[in-house]
Amino acid sequence: MNKPRREALQSISDKLEELNFDIESIRDEEQEYMDNMPENMQSSERHAENAVSSMDEAISSISEALNSIVESIG
Repeated sequence: MNKPRREALQSISDKLEELNFDIESIRDEEQEYMDNMPENMQSSERHAENAVSSMDEAISSISEALNSIVESIG
């Protein structure tokens, strides 16, 4: 792989890492909200659980993509 393509992949990798960090931050905020939810709002807890689960899946997918890019760069 030539240098410009490696650099392009590295740029993508950097952006994915930033997105992963952002998603983790939002997920942590949602988890904290869910953990501190008042009893009278616990019926909406399922929606928060689904959101946290979906963000966990997104984080996992981004991590897999990052690993693949790192392998490609060599």
